[in-house]
Amino acid sequence: MKNCNTREQRITRASRLVSRITALGMTIAVALPQAAHADSVAPPPVPANLEVQAGNEAFLVGHAVGTQNYVCLPAPRIGQVAWVLFTPQATLLDDDGEQITTHFFSPNPSESGIVRAAWQDSRDTSSVWGRAIASSSDPNFVTPGAIPWLLIEEVGTQEGSTGGDTLSKITFIQRLNTVGGVAPSTGCSLPTDIGNRAFVPYTADYFFYQKSN
Repeated sequence: MKNCNTREQRITRASRLVSRITALGMTIAVALPQAAHADSVAPPPVPANLEVQAGNEAFLVGHAVGTQNYVCLPAPRIGQVAWVLFTPQATLLDDDGEQITTHFFSPNPSESGIVRAAWQDSRDTSSVWGRAIASSSDPNFVTPGAIPWLLIEEVGTQEGSTGGDTLSKITFIQRLNTVGGVAPSTGCSLPTDIGNRAFVPYTADYFFYQKSN
């Protein structure tokens, strides 16, 4: 009688285990497509001149919060002055609000120190330098009063100090969904204004591309 009860208990436990494994398998099967969808990066529609050439795919997006920093300098025409961008200063966040990169101007070692827009990964310290090859202020896409959308090509990369390569595989970058950042309309109209600085808040989304697999 005791053996019979033990056998029945084992069968019951085995049945429960099979049920749990089946339920777990169904959960994983449902969750996998959702995870893949959550990890996908889908840039918004852009003006034709900002489209990235075939053979590249977006794999990372950063939501920038920072400033476009300007200095008042002499303009090409004698006696005139103008605001000139001397660096952006921004933190790029992921969808969860965690910092992923920083953005600034930096000498590019691949071009003998030419100062370029640069991004550095906050986790593995890999870096990429870029040169804008197209811009758009098309009102069908760009918010009034915002800095232009840009298409940027990679002109230099560097692995992180421990071999990180998140940004060292970049091919193109798009600056999209910009808000603010335009140079002020005042503070730089007279030669006496030379040297004035303005730190203008802006936000933008940066989409990073790599070669398609």
